[in-house]
Amino acid sequence: MPMLKEPKAKQPLWKENDYKAQKKGIRNTVYSVNGDQYTGEWLNNLKDGKGTYKWKESACIYDGDWKKGKRNGFGTYSRPDTKHKGQFVKEYSGGWKNDMRHGYGTNFYTDEEYYEGEWYGDKRSGWGRMYYKDGTIYEGEWYDDKRNGQGMLRLPNENRYEGSWRDDKKNGPGKFYYLTNGQLYEGVWVDDIAKCGTMKDFDRNNAPEPTQYPIPKVELASVSGVLQESEEQFLHDQE
Repeated sequence: MPMLKEPKAKQPLWKENDYKAQKKGIRNTVYSVNGDQYTGEWLNNLKDGKGTYKWKESACIYDGDWKKGKRNGFGTYSRPDTKHKGQFVKEYSGGWKNDMRHGYGTNFYTDEEYYEGEWYGDKRSGWGRMYYKDGTIYEGEWYDDKRNGQGMLRLPNENRYEGSWRDDKKNGPGKFYYLTNGQLYEGVWVDDIAKCGTMKDFDRNNAPEPTQYPIPKVELASVSGVLQESEEQFLHDQE
């Protein structure tokens, strides 16, 4: 007995037309009602894969990865160059998640100031390095877009602070190296102000501008005891 093949059930015409109208795969430029434009890959009517998006109002451009209609993966966000017409300046290049900077990336605030490091939810969080306009460099921990945790701040003259930070300020135990004078301050800081500590000579012979006289020797045991009490009191106040 011959095998009869059942005819495939035919979909309603509106379903066929809807499927054909869906954006999927690689498409040419698609314009939004507000004038924004996107060129790239689609999946189920959502931007998905590689693509470039240009905002009409700001003329900024994002070029990179997309997932379910949002910037996800690696991508670069650029803004128009005000000095050279028709050119663009890179503002951020790195990881994205749900339309926000996330993961590792570099953000250029100006031509002379930029941050490279970790991001979480569009904010500097994790380990990162910030280069400031005056030549100062901070390298260390960040949380909620502020310096928080352990970090080092190096000034243009090579003097530096190494220690604890909270709310973008020096807070807690830390050391400040005055390399230009050949001295070292070690103590406790509160909101960028040194509250209690000791000053001693440090590599004084190699300092470019050493102090006229060296710091007299003191009983380190008594000084260490005072410093330890100050640190314990600071930690107690934070609880």
